Amino acid sequence: MKSYRKELWFSIRGRREFVNITPDVQQAVAESGVTEGLVLVNAMHITASVFINDDESGLHQDYEKWLEKLAPHAPISQYLHNRTGEDNGDAHLKRQIMGREVVVAITNGRLDFGPWEQIFYGEFDGGRRKRVLVKVIGE
Repeated sequence: MKSYRKELWFSIRGRREFVNITPDVQQAVAESGVTEGLVLVNAMHITASVFINDDESGLHQDYEKWLEKLAPHAPISQYLHNRTGEDNGDAHLKRQIMGREVVVAITNGRLDFGPWEQIFYGEFDGGRRKRVLVKVIGE
């Protein structure tokens, strides 16, 4: 069995952003030489998420509104976590909702998706460099 590890790094300018990382993950699969197996993709930051869904701007705007209703950023005093001097209590909750990681099957050297599926990195406390782990295993 083969195993391959790669880190993807991002510069997130704003506080929140969704980045389509599907081409980067497919590139890592190609680099691995694995044609049949699995790829794990996970956010390496506690205020970020990796998820699968449609690459449609209206959906991403809906996520923004929905997440902000569930865990509004302000007032920051509403989160006990922010007593540590942080201002990202909401980002931890948003990450919990959106998930930490995804696993995708690899078939014939390609990501084996359903219709419209894409992999996204979701950042909820940006403004600095962030990373994602891609781990490919298989034959």
